[in-house]
Amino acid sequence: MFRYADKSSGLLFSSQGLSDLTAKLAKGLRDEVESIDPNRLLNTAPADLAAYLVEKYRLDPPTLRRDEWSAEESETKIDVSGDQNRWISDRSRPFYVPGQRIDVEVPFDGDSELFYVRPNQFSISPPRAAVRGRSLLLSFEIPHEQERDVRSETDRSLAEIEQNLSRIRGEADQYNRSLPYEAETAVSNRRARLLANQGRVAALGIPLKKRAGAPSTYAMPDVRRRIVPTLPPAASVPYEPEPVLDAEHYEHVLSVVQNMVQVMERSPSSFAHMGEEALRDHFLVQLNGQFEGRATGETFNAGGKTDVLLRENGRNVFIAECKFWKGPKHYAETIDQLLGYSSWRDAKTAILVFNRGTSTSTVLDGVRDRTEAHQYWKRTVDWKHESGFRYVFHHPGDRNRELTVTVLVFDVPSPSSTG
Repeated sequence: MFRYADKSSGLLFSSQGLSDLTAKLAKGLRDEVESIDPNRLLNTAPADLAAYLVEKYRLDPPTLRRDEWSAEESETKIDVSGDQNRWISDRSRPFYVPGQRIDVEVPFDGDSELFYVRPNQFSISPPRAAVRGRSLLLSFEIPHEQERDVRSETDRSLAEIEQNLSRIRGEADQYNRSLPYEAETAVSNRRARLLANQGRVAALGIPLKKRAGAPSTYAMPDVRRRIVPTLPPAASVPYEPEPVLDAEHYEHVLSVVQNMVQVMERSPSSFAHMGEEALRDHFLVQLNGQFEGRATGETFNAGGKTDVLLRENGRNVFIAECKFWKGPKHYAETIDQLLGYSSWRDAKTAILVFNRGTSTSTVLDGVRDRTEAHQYWKRTVDWKHESGFRYVFHHPGDRNRELTVTVLVFDVPSPSSTG
């Protein structure tokens, strides 16, 4: 938690440097990761935890809403004892004269505390204003016999404030861009250490003693932001490592599947009259050629039968559904079907969409729209492919059990196209 200089002085952009603040926030992020209960951290999806940290520790510089400004005036008494141009017998005491007070109120969005931090490039005479709730207040006190161009003074003050905000915004943007890497690295490093610790303890072959007073939930500390993001929900029960098909092998499985396109292109007439089951069998032939017969079709798994299931050492490492495109509604039902019979151990999955007679762009648009509208969709992965997408879903029973779902669209020959 950081502290600012005395705000009652009215000076803006004159407290601690913004670079000092960002360094403290980055350290706070790392410290929070280190403070989370080990099982709590391991049971939380890494991407969700990183997203929470990014939201919590990001900077939100203020933006003035000049088009909504307003002014208010009132009568007041003004102390002019410091005015050297006036004849006053005793300047050691206040000397009040009638006057007018004009308050110019400018609403803003963003974190009000950033009005008080100092950008790397700053003026030794910072502007003055008061922060009142969600508005910036510029006040002018004018003795009745004095003339002042309040509009010009307001414009100059706001221009100076905007200049400082622009500098802060540039530095804050740079810091915010670094946050995802900072959060992901902190989470990844601690997860790796915790898993390594578990591995060493498991190798002992000695029952592990439960630590007395181990927390069952994670208590989030007080934070500086107005709206505090919520730590992703997860149990603090002992974490059990899960079997995972690594990225390299997952891509290899998908490449084997995609090679079938070349086979269909070379012999279109052979595939023109095939239905789902026959097409699926050809995919299985290719997979079994690569994985020594461990790929099976129509296999009972969890809540139903899956079209393609690849097992390794008795565990499911790849699972897929094959469907002809029959419209967005039917495709959405395929997602439900895949999630319905995927057990928590199935981390890598795919939906193979066979398209016959519909515009490919129409199918791709339907896939994207229906997938991202699904109740268990979490995020879309940046995966470059001309006829496919990659998504992350969560298991219907646990938001922290994530499944990678790759959707590939294949145009298959139709009887009319082969003559």
